[in-house]
Amino acid sequence: MEDLILELEMKMEAAFDAMLGKYTKTRTGRANASALENIRIEYYGATTPIKQLCNISIPEPRLIVVQPWDKSTLSDIERAIHASNIGVTPENDGNVIRLPFQPLTEETRREIVKQIKRMAEEGKVEIRNIRRDGNESLKKMEKDSDISEDDHKKGLKEIQDITDLWTEKISDAAVHKEKEIMEV
Repeated sequence: MEDLILELEMKMEAAFDAMLGKYTKTRTGRANASALENIRIEYYGATTPIKQLCNISIPEPRLIVVQPWDKSTLSDIERAIHASNIGVTPENDGNVIRLPFQPLTEETRREIVKQIKRMAEEGKVEIRNIRRDGNESLKKMEKDSDISEDDHKKGLKEIQDITDLWTEKISDAAVHKEKEIMEV
């Protein structure tokens, strides 16, 4: 039973981490290098992540500077950033690409907060699905006489406790992200 509880907790933590990963990719009006994470460029016949082809820096809170090590890839990188729909228009000066992030309007902020709340709810649903699977496993263990009725009840309580813990963490993360987005 302890192995089951540990496994469920690891799955819940993975679901929480996945949600945080989505949060980091959410546009907040601030420059964040993770916005470029999924961008890939065709380089010598191989699809290569942008971060392997250039230096990415954030000299100002609303600016990302992309400096390729091979200047011949500059136009390919610019095209890939343009096609990625990250909400920023690349500015190519022949040496580096600048990505200026515009301040978000109030309406855009509210839309992003709706997305954050939706992501948080999806995370909570994932946690509850993991709880349901754990409860079914406990029920099966009791039915197969692997655990007693008391252990079954104790296991259900433990599963509910870790479920409450992870849903609370999701709520806290969502509130923190909302504050970050609504901050002008």
